[in-house]
Order: sequence, then C-alpha cells, then structure tokens
Amino acid sequence: MTKTVDRQPRVAIIGTRGYPSFYGGFETAVRHLAPALADAGWEVTVYGRGRVADEGGEGDPRIITRTTRGLETKAFSTLSYGLTATADAIRRRTDVALVMNVANGYWLPLLKLRGIPVAMNVDGIEWERAKWGRAAKLVFRLGARLSAMFAETLIVDARAIGDFWKSRYRRDSTFIPYGAIEDSGGVLPAGLGKGKYVLLVARFVPENTVHEFFDAVEVLAPNHDVVIVGSEGYGGDLDNRARDLDERFARVHWLGHLANDEVLHALWSGAGAYFHGHSVGGTNPALVQAMMLGSPIVARDTIYNREVLGNEHGLFVEADAASITSALARVLGDEGLQRQISARSEARAREHYTWRGVTESYEKALRLLLPARGTQKS
Repeated sequence: MTKTVDRQPRVAIIGTRGYPSFYGGFETAVRHLAPALADAGWEVTVYGRGRVADEGGEGDPRIITRTTRGLETKAFSTLSYGLTATADAIRRRTDVALVMNVANGYWLPLLKLRGIPVAMNVDGIEWERAKWGRAAKLVFRLGARLSAMFAETLIVDARAIGDFWKSRYRRDSTFIPYGAIEDSGGVLPAGLGKGKYVLLVARFVPENTVHEFFDAVEVLAPNHDVVIVGSEGYGGDLDNRARDLDERFARVHWLGHLANDEVLHALWSGAGAYFHGHSVGGTNPALVQAMMLGSPIVARDTIYNREVLGNEHGLFVEADAASITSALARVLGDEGLQRQISARSEARAREHYTWRGVTESYEKALRLLLPARGTQKS
C-alpha cells in the first residue's frame, strides 16, 4: 500500500564510522556529502559506531546521527555494525540507502525485501589487501557478489575499478571519485620549514608501501625532516617501527592518526615531497587532497595512481626503498621541480576532483533511485 505524503526524501548512509569522523576515505566523503544532501532537500541519517563517530567534533545539526551496536574487532566490526544499522534503517523506513563497502552486501537482501533501493559504493578490491586472511577475503568476495546481485546502483571511485566490476560481475557502474578542499587554512607545526620535509599520510598496512617507506626514512632522516601521519588503528609492528624511528632520529616526527584537518592540510601544502604508496583501492582521498594543496608528489606506480595523477606526472616509483629514497631526495633538492609538480597536480585536481562535483554526482545518483515523487511505502 502507498500513501501520498509531502516530506523530504530520506537517505540512510550505512557502513562508515559515523558523522563527523576523520578516520578514512568513506568518512571523509560523508563529512562533505551529508551536508550537501541536506542542502539539496534530503533528510540524512548517518549510522556510526558510538565514541568513534564523535571524534570529529561538531557537525551539521541537520544531520541525524544514529549509533547501533556491533563488535569492535578487526574481523567483525563492519559486518556487525552493518547488520544493526540496516535493521534500524528498515525500521525507520528510509527511502534510499547509500551503503559503503561490499562487506555490507550480505544485508542488501534485507533492504530489497522492504523495497528500499540501494546505491553501493564498492570501495576497492578489498580481498587484494594483504592485511586480510583467507577467511576475510572470502567474506569480501561473497559480499561483492551479493552487492552485484542486489544493489540497484554500483558506485566506483576509479574507472579501473569500474572496468573490474564490468568484467567480473557484468555490472555497469557510476563513476564518482573523491574530492578535495581548495584551501589549507592551517599553520605548519613549529620547527618545520616549507618545502623542506618529506611527508607520509597513510594507514599503516602493507599495501600502502609503509614498510618500504620506513626503510627509506632510515637513509633520509639524518639529513632531512620526515613527518609521518598515520597508524595501524589496532596497534602492531608498524606502529612500533614508527615509534622507534621517532625516538632514534631527531628529525623524524610521528604524529599518529591526525583528526585536525587544518594541520593536516598545512602539512600537505608545506611539504617538500609527499610519498603516496597506496597500491589498491582506486582513487585515494589523501592523494586528491595532496594534489589540490599543491604537494610535490612521489607516487607508487599503480594503475590507480596513474589514473588520478595522469601519465604525464612522471614521478612514479617502484615499491622498493632505494627507488623511494632516490625520488624523494631528488624532489627535496630541486625547488624548481617542486613547483612544477605542484602546479601540474593542483590544476588537475581543480579540473577533476572538487567536492562540489562529487556531491552533485551522488545526489543525482540517489535521486534516480527514489520512487515517484510524493509517494511513500507503508
């Protein structure tokens, strides 16, 4: 039965740590997307994970934040929070669901049964990440298959990811990348000189080339400042190594996970060389933000990084410490090269990676999923 109503369309955003949060790429997107959807006339509910969802401080008061229960563990957090958030969204009769991460594909049949259309952001090819064991990779593979079966719209953040889904699952997708803020607005931490330090901003996982970068730091740190932003999230060997580098070298500064955008953007804007070692996952939000802020980028040579930076970027390196060390030292020692990379990257970001364009694309994709205007299922 349907009844005619006159109200805002409702969208539930499921699969992130909450709003506002600074944890990762999905959370970055939602910080920009949720207010933009509210501006466009949506009633927006973002599901989160309790204390973690509040780490970003005050957000837009129009955004409804819902905390559900789940298991706060590396293996089961996404699945458990996704299930409880899905159940709550069904109970609250959302019109459309925007679901992040194919691990939540298991719960799409529940939304389908209630007639709730789904736009699924598939993220990267999660089962290629080295941090997951065999069982976890199987979970992601099956979740991806269910996502292909039950999501009305698949959203990919890189065209190369879209090609994969077309080949593997015979599904078309909507390409919507990440965006970037155009102004840094922050001040560098004391002791750092503009254009004089190496920067890494990454989650500490093997596929982000963190091991190899730390090996390069051993060579660079006696003569250059190195700023490391990131952590493993659950503690581990890479955190321990970052701490060791910070303690052994006066010029190494490990800041851990940084939730202050102004400081982070100032670090990107002021870097002499920024290393981007991400090898899986599609378009990376840290990379497009670094581009927008004119950071001189040295990137690991992958299909995704070439798609974002463009083949003409030139400074792509293999995943070994010697190549990384050589490229970073070269950029640090050449101010003209820094300016050239900076200008080229910033221009590309302004053309292809603005948050306005990203949020407008999401709003269009979600609106296409709405039932006829003025109707609501009951």
